[in-house]
Amino acid sequence: MSMGLTFLGIESSCDDSAAAVVRDDRSILASVVAGQAALHADFGGVVPEIAARAHAEKLDLCVEEALAQAGLRLSDVDGIAVTAGPGLIGGVLSGVMLAKGLAAGSGLPLVGVNHLAGHALTPRLTDGIPFPYLMLLVSGGHCQFLRVEGPADFTRLGGTIDDAPGEAFDKVAKLLGLPQPGGPAVEAAARAGDPRRFALPRPLLDRPGCDLSFSGLKTAVLRQRDALVAAQGGLHEQDRADLCAGFQAAVAEVLAEKTRRALALAPAPVLAVAGGVAANESLRAALQRVAAEAGATFLAPPLRLCTDNAAMIAWAGIEAYQAGRRDGMELAARPRWPLDQGAAPMLGAGKRGAKA
Repeated sequence: MSMGLTFLGIESSCDDSAAAVVRDDRSILASVVAGQAALHADFGGVVPEIAARAHAEKLDLCVEEALAQAGLRLSDVDGIAVTAGPGLIGGVLSGVMLAKGLAAGSGLPLVGVNHLAGHALTPRLTDGIPFPYLMLLVSGGHCQFLRVEGPADFTRLGGTIDDAPGEAFDKVAKLLGLPQPGGPAVEAAARAGDPRRFALPRPLLDRPGCDLSFSGLKTAVLRQRDALVAAQGGLHEQDRADLCAGFQAAVAEVLAEKTRRALALAPAPVLAVAGGVAANESLRAALQRVAAEAGATFLAPPLRLCTDNAAMIAWAGIEAYQAGRRDGMELAARPRWPLDQGAAPMLGAGKRGAKA
């Protein structure tokens, strides 16, 4: 009796080197993620050259560790899936070159995966949900609404026209003197804050559609901070907490309203959310309310599968392979690679400067 398909996945699109072994029965036999936070800590963001060098040093070790954890040899897997874009090109190249070498040496089939498809198909790996569903991908480098109708069938309903929410959280944390990554730091500070003290904008709510913008909101926080510093010579702890609470409430309100519109535009039985920002409890609660109002099930995969990982890449590779996709040695690493080929180009379709 056949054991079904087993795939090795490799991910290196930003600053996490990752390898995983996944079966087509949705079991994750191994998932290894080697982060680089310490390498980039002094720079206030991900440095592409440092990231690429670290991937080149770590990726093969991650693959060895994943296979060891799964108790398998390379010859025991049925295929190799690798992130071929979008992302920081040096990192993507490291993964693609390693995957090609492994495929050439072993004779295994190779499948190039879109990093965003990995995130978008994660609810099928974790919960086995059927198509179609609505996915809100909300992370450091991306924010978009996708109607997912098949392993390679994505319709973008809207997305960010400037900063992704994770990027905005990081920048707000920085200008308020909070540590990175900014998401958890802002969320923690906001718990003691009054979200109504500062009148912060709700960008693009007055405009129809599902597009989002967070740049003006970040600037508004900066102006409030500067006004407080000018008036009292510095920031009090309560000022910081109130600004964080106000900022977080504005992001939650905008995301909730745009999600409401996306569900009205393309009704779906499930609203799924992925990406690191999905860990924020107040955002999650706002999205759960919107899903309930629309009669949709709300689904957020476990956080370790929401941020960058190789299990989602292995799974997306399995889905693509089952649909007949194969790639040869001509597989190219791509810095930009929009999921919905028919949609107008947008920021965030290939930008991976901030952490998921």
